[in-house]
Amino acid sequence: MQPSSSESATTHPAWLPEHVTIREVGLRDGLQSIATVLPTDLKCEWVRRAHEAGQREIEVGSFVPAHLLPQLADTAEVVAYARTLPGLFVSVLVPNVKGAQRAIEAQADLMLVPLSASHAHSLANLRKTPDEVVAQVALMRAERDARGSRTLIEGGLSTAFGCTLQGRVEPAEVLRLMQALLDAGADRVSLADTVGYADPAAVARLFEAARRIAGERLWCGHFHDTRGLGLANALAAMQTGITRFDASLAGIGGCPHAPGASGNIATEDLAYMLASMGCATGLDNARLLSLRADAAQWLAGETLHGAVWRAGLPSTLDA
Repeated sequence: MQPSSSESATTHPAWLPEHVTIREVGLRDGLQSIATVLPTDLKCEWVRRAHEAGQREIEVGSFVPAHLLPQLADTAEVVAYARTLPGLFVSVLVPNVKGAQRAIEAQADLMLVPLSASHAHSLANLRKTPDEVVAQVALMRAERDARGSRTLIEGGLSTAFGCTLQGRVEPAEVLRLMQALLDAGADRVSLADTVGYADPAAVARLFEAARRIAGERLWCGHFHDTRGLGLANALAAMQTGITRFDASLAGIGGCPHAPGASGNIATEDLAYMLASMGCATGLDNARLLSLRADAAQWLAGETLHGAVWRAGLPSTLDA
């Protein structure tokens, strides 16, 4: 017997998780890609209001030399503030052992180490080959363990679906590097479509293969909306079992060393899609949109993205 239309409308698909975590990356991936240097007090306000809106994982900055990314020079101060907020899991990006030492000293909960599966992008971004980055992760793990730190290490595989500098990136190479990261001591691994080359079918194939290698240590999906497929790709990853995604308020972000890598998934758009599907995120959509409106003033003159802010939230959302 076929279910009634009302039963069909309320049935929770077997693949749809009960809860998805959205990690806000606008304060790092977003701000590193724009000219505006946001004052520390406004960064802290952003963190506070994102926390008030229900976000419990935020990437607050990057421990890189200030002359390279002055937008992120105050990361230690932002980490210190973020750690005062109850239940907030604080992440930072680190490119090398010195950055890892600073993350450990700041008592960040997690340090994300970017490893590009594209040889060309790896050299442009970090001036190291992918395998040299893997060796750095082993040193970071040794440093972390020697200090008795609890800071987790996440190996983030960027350009996993292609690269504007190199072109095609072989899935086999992505998976080889993922295994190498785990062998080097990474606690978690994640996959990123840095330049927006991915499509839902490619996402499903690679995440399914990655799951067979990493299991529950496959931590997060990071998608850019460069070609309008960001949300579709997130949905495809979710169907493989991924329940954590990076997103950026107002869809800002990109890599300075990856031409054309514009725009992360907008946090407010992803949160709305999940809420509309009946998947809990713990986020208050109205508060997110209010924060976005103020961020648009803070970042006046910068190119922002997203769709929900234009149309608003439908009256049926909480029905």
